[in-house]
Amino acid sequence: MNRLLLGILCGILFGAVDASMVVFGKSPDKSGTVILEAFFSRFALGILAANVTFRLHPALSGAIVGLLISLPEAIAMKSYAGILGTGLVFGALTGLAVKLLAT
Repeated sequence: MNRLLLGILCGILFGAVDASMVVFGKSPDKSGTVILEAFFSRFALGILAANVTFRLHPALSGAIVGLLISLPEAIAMKSYAGILGTGLVFGALTGLAVKLLAT
């Protein structure tokens, strides 16, 4: 599968998961802006983690991208564990998907 298509699919999947975590979670702010921010942050993570190439295992590369994309959001919202944790996990899963499925 093409890396760009795989990144878009992972981005949509992880964006929907993260947006649903905002909607159904304990977050006090469930405005449309916060939901869209959560979705597009993870959408960008999926695309970038699938297409960035470091001289590391793809899961580790994806986790690094996830950390870097999530860090500004975590600092702004003062919610480090949840945002950085999902960024690392979703990035690593995207990298693993690249290793297993990309051509």
